[in-house]
Amino acid sequence: MANQTSFFPLLGFIVFAFLWLNCLPAEAAIKKYQFDIQVANVSRLCHAKPIVTVNGRFPGPTIYIREGDRVQINVINHAQYNISIHWHGLKQYRNGWADGPAYITQCPIKTGNSYVYDFNVTGQRGTLWWHAHILWLRATVYGAIVILPQQGTPFPFPQPDREEVIVLGEWWNADVEQVENQGNALGLPPNMSDAHTINGKPGPLFPCSEKYTYAMEVEKGKTYLLRIINAALNDELFFSVANHTLTVVEIDAVYTKPFSTNAILIAPGQTTNVLVRANQIPGRYFMAARPFMDAPISVDNKTATAIFQYKGVSETVIPKLPDLPAPNDTEFALSYDNKLRSLNSPKYPANVPLKVDRNLFYTIGLGINACPTCLNGTRLTASLNNISFVMPQTALLQAHYFNIKGVYTTDFPDKPPTPFNYTGAPLTANLKTTQGTRLSKIVFNSTVELVIQDTNLLTVESHPFHLHGYNFFVVGTGIGNFDPKKDPAKYNLIDPPERNTVGVPTGGWTAIRFRADNPGVWFFHCHLELHTGWGLKTAFVVEDGPGSDHNILPPPKDLPQC
Repeated sequence: MANQTSFFPLLGFIVFAFLWLNCLPAEAAIKKYQFDIQVANVSRLCHAKPIVTVNGRFPGPTIYIREGDRVQINVINHAQYNISIHWHGLKQYRNGWADGPAYITQCPIKTGNSYVYDFNVTGQRGTLWWHAHILWLRATVYGAIVILPQQGTPFPFPQPDREEVIVLGEWWNADVEQVENQGNALGLPPNMSDAHTINGKPGPLFPCSEKYTYAMEVEKGKTYLLRIINAALNDELFFSVANHTLTVVEIDAVYTKPFSTNAILIAPGQTTNVLVRANQIPGRYFMAARPFMDAPISVDNKTATAIFQYKGVSETVIPKLPDLPAPNDTEFALSYDNKLRSLNSPKYPANVPLKVDRNLFYTIGLGINACPTCLNGTRLTASLNNISFVMPQTALLQAHYFNIKGVYTTDFPDKPPTPFNYTGAPLTANLKTTQGTRLSKIVFNSTVELVIQDTNLLTVESHPFHLHGYNFFVVGTGIGNFDPKKDPAKYNLIDPPERNTVGVPTGGWTAIRFRADNPGVWFFHCHLELHTGWGLKTAFVVEDGPGSDHNILPPPKDLPQC
C-alpha cells in the first residue's frame, strides 16, 4: 500500500508537468538546409542538356518552415557561374544581407565558395518562393517556400484535406545563358522559351512527355489547397483546372477575402493559393497554364498541362482541357485583379497608410539605343523615369553600410524629367534616356505612395514590378494616364490587396503604398527578366531609424566579396 500511495502524487505531478509544458509558447525552431549549386543533365521535349540546379533537382527543393522560425541555408556553389539566391517575398527586416540579389545586397557566391543565408521569418505565413538572382539562372534554379502558421493557428478558411505545390515555369531546349547572350549581342529580344512547365514538366501536349507529365491524385469529396507560383522568366500566365472551381484565399503570402473563379491570372514573381474541391464525376482533368499578352508582342503561346486525377480512374482515360481565357483577354485580367481584396480581419488587418509623406511617380519606358556592333545598329533598352539602371560592381548595401563612395548616387528623380502624353499614339521620340546607378533615398518610417505608369514608348505592355524587403498595398489601378487630381478619389484604402509583386496593366498605371520601416537597400524592378536586363530597375535606400533596433544589422562574417 505504501508504494501505491506514493505512486498517485507522482502520477499527478507528471500529468501537471506535461500540461504545463504544452501550454508554454513554442520556441522558434532553427531550420537548416543545404543547397548544392550543381550542374545536372535534364531531358525535356526530346532534348537533353546540362542545367544549373539545386541538389540536382529541377525544380529545386521546397523549403518548409513555420512562422517565427529562424532559417539557415548553406549555399555551396559547384557550378561554373557565380550565383546568388533571393528569398522572394521574405521581408528580411534589417537584414538585407540575406535578401540575395547579386550586386544589390551582396556580391555573388563565386565558384567553389559558399554563403549561409541566415534569417528570421517574422509575421509572415503562406506561399513564397526562392530563385537565383543573377543572369538568367532562375530559369532552372527555383523552388517553393511554404511558411506554415504558428502551431495551433488555423487557416482563416476551411481546412484542406491536403496541400500541393504547383510551380509554373519555362523551358528552353538551348542553353539559357547562351540564349540571353545571343540576344544581347544582336541587340534584340532573346529567343522565346520552347515550352511552359508545371512542376518542371511540360505535359502531354508536347513531344517526348510520357515521363514528363505531372499528376496529382485526388479523392472525390475532398478539398485541396494548391500553392501556385509563377516562376516563368517572361510570361504572365492563366491557370485553370478543367470543370473545377478555384477559390482564391491568399496572394503573395497574404490572406484575401475568398472568391471563386474558373481561372486565375498570375504574373512572374507572384504566388496564389486556391482551394479546389474534387466534386466532379471521377475522371482525369487537365490543369493548364498559358500566357496572357494583350500587347502586340510575341510570346511562347504554348499550353503546359498536368493531370488532376481522381483515385481509381484508369490512366487510359483522356483528360479534359479547361476553357482558359483567350490569350489577349484584357477584360478578364482587369476583372480578376479587381476582385482581389485583403482579408482585413481583426487578426489579419490591412494597415494601409492613409497619410502620405512622399509621392513618387515612375514612368516605364522601352527604347532603342545606338549599338554599332548589333544586328540593326541598335540595342533595345528599358528605363524608369528615363534612366536605364547600370548594375554596379560593388554591392549597393555594402557600399551604403560601409560608406564606400563612387558606387551610386541618391538623385533618382521623384517624377519623370519630361512629362508627355504617356499612353498616347506610339512614340519613338528620343527622350535622351540616360544611364546610371541612381537610387532614391527614403526617410525611415515615412509613408510612400508610388504610381507606376506604363507608356507607349515603342509599345505599351504589362509589367509585373517587385519590391524587395516590403509588402505594399495596391490602392489603385487604371487604364490610360494617371490623373493626380481625379484618380486618388477612387483609391481603395479599406481592404486593398497586399502584395510584393504587382502587374502594371498594359497602357495603364498602378498606385502602391507602403511604410518605409525596413532600413537597407531594396531592389525595385520589373520581374520580366528580359526587361530587368535592359535596365528596368532601381533601388531604394531606406535610412536607419532612431535607436539600434531600427538600424541595419551588421553583416555576417562569410558575406561574399566582389
